[in-house]
Amino acid sequence: MPIRPSRSWLRPAAIAALIVLLVLLVAACAPLVTPGPSPSPGVSPTPTPTPTLPPAAKPLVPATPGANPLDLLAWAFTPIFWLLFNLLVIFDKLTGNIAIAIVLLTLVIRAVLIAPFRSQIVQQRRMQMVQPELREIQRRYKGDRMKMTAAQQQFYKERGVSPTSGCLPLLLQFGLLIPMYTVISQGLTNFNPQAMTPIDLGCDATPVIAMVNGQPHVTNPCLDPIAFGINWGVPEVFIGTAGALFSGLSLLAIISAFTQLVASRMTLPPPDPNNTDPNVRLQRQMVVFLPFISLVYGSILPAGLFIYWIFGTLFQIVQQYLIVGWGSMFPLFGWYPGFARDHRPRFPVALPPPKAVESGGPTITSSVDRSASAEQTIRSRKRGRQGRRGRRR
Repeated sequence: MPIRPSRSWLRPAAIAALIVLLVLLVAACAPLVTPGPSPSPGVSPTPTPTPTLPPAAKPLVPATPGANPLDLLAWAFTPIFWLLFNLLVIFDKLTGNIAIAIVLLTLVIRAVLIAPFRSQIVQQRRMQMVQPELREIQRRYKGDRMKMTAAQQQFYKERGVSPTSGCLPLLLQFGLLIPMYTVISQGLTNFNPQAMTPIDLGCDATPVIAMVNGQPHVTNPCLDPIAFGINWGVPEVFIGTAGALFSGLSLLAIISAFTQLVASRMTLPPPDPNNTDPNVRLQRQMVVFLPFISLVYGSILPAGLFIYWIFGTLFQIVQQYLIVGWGSMFPLFGWYPGFARDHRPRFPVALPPPKAVESGGPTITSSVDRSASAEQTIRSRKRGRQGRRGRRR
């Protein structure tokens, strides 16, 4: 009977689904702050049709909960938006450069999240280290799925590892990405976000609107979104046009994709020629494919969000280098540099000693004992068959 395949593909598939869901939410999500009424110098005696004003032409005020689920989501994320926006304003006042302010905000966020991300990296590495024993459990209970599941759960408790340990950092990333998106896309483009900060911003009383590519845009945002010649509050593309999926190509999206590719390859263990599990090959293929999804939405997301991604990923690369080293980064197109050979990380991961667990499930022994038990079972079956043949003669 063939060996039952493991579920190692579930994690990358879940990440892919999370990314797709995130893109849809970002594209369709209501603002985390509610635009207030548009300022007007006077009241017209008779209503006349007016062109639709862009969201940035209405002052930002805290969102309120409503019957619409998106309004409820916006209200729930408003405190996070308030905190991130005020930190960004402080860094912008200190540096006078919005791009540097976004980088500093990113580093602060990643520094606060060092502990959960370290736990994720350690648990992920430990799961890789116990894969040979998990495969042995699969071989031992390949005919009984219930016993296999019970044996795996008991083994996880015994070895102190958890296959779901990476969920919390993913949820934290998801929980911060939407507020960060609105901080950059709305906070940097709105003419009056004063209601979202106690810091006096000195915003203009009315918005100045101009038509750009046939669409109205606010030309007097309260915070200066331009640094190094780039408007970080809107998408930036160098091929095509911004505003729709696949409509343009962003250089920042390309840089973000390559940094994510490096971080993903570092999380994989060095390739094992003896491991022929097709799920492992699928996982490695998805690690190469998933980072380049950012090229798809590079033309609809603001440039500042890619700065957040790029420097957040660089922080992650440094953290992974200290814990797991280069992982499966090399060889790269046949190139294996000397500094990566036999490299030992500064804080290597080790498996804790087995812990005693309560009995009640299948007995889990060491991999050597399981192999010896399996071999003894095979020899016993062979002797039984030979004995029956002898009695027939």
